[in-house]
Amino acid sequence: MGSETASGMSAPDPKHAVRATRSAGRKMRSLLLDAASRLFKERGLSGTSISDIAAAADAFPSQITYYFRTKEALFVEAASRDMLYLARATEQAALKAHTPREYTHALAETVTATDTVAFFAEALTLTRRRQDLAPLVERTIERLHSEGARAYAGQVERHGWRSLRAPEESSRRFWAIAIGVIVEGFAMGRAPEEMCRELLRALGEQATATSSSTNDATRLRLVGDRDTAPSTDGEKSS
Repeated sequence: MGSETASGMSAPDPKHAVRATRSAGRKMRSLLLDAASRLFKERGLSGTSISDIAAAADAFPSQITYYFRTKEALFVEAASRDMLYLARATEQAALKAHTPREYTHALAETVTATDTVAFFAEALTLTRRRQDLAPLVERTIERLHSEGARAYAGQVERHGWRSLRAPEESSRRFWAIAIGVIVEGFAMGRAPEEMCRELLRALGEQATATSSSTNDATRLRLVGDRDTAPSTDGEKSS
């Protein structure tokens, strides 16, 4: 309870007031990021003003500079947040896969269905001129890799897949190729379906299945780009 004032009324609990202020601040930041993401994707960095973003979020321009300092910092944070949201959606889509091939297809289809990767790529290039913004991008990339590796390792363990690459290597390879293919796809005006096919080609053959001679279970494994032929016993790895 709050302390009593001279008039006998209970004063607000300072801790409650701090929590309320922090909650309101997080909500406002989220609203500004939502508005900024939408406008930046539609108009680009140069075509979007701080006033535009404030109006779209029903906020004041001063609130943007208070929470983010500059429009460029807001751009990078919005792109990084969207990228992590996409990574989470990608992992959720891939959870339904029962084979490595299905897993790879789910990843490719999800990341090429939106313009989020292209948005994030713009943030990557922006940090070339604004090195003060690079740490946020670096942390985002590391989270992409670590969370992707965790999700993939879970699927490998769950289904008993055999893998030629460690989960960390697989995750880094996927995101590096995906970013390159999607940036090129947007530059060339390719449709999402075309980018998905190109991404799958770039990733290479991902899985083979063979029947075990001792039971009816199908053994699955990931294969490298130079190792696409099915093995005879389902146990080959390198």
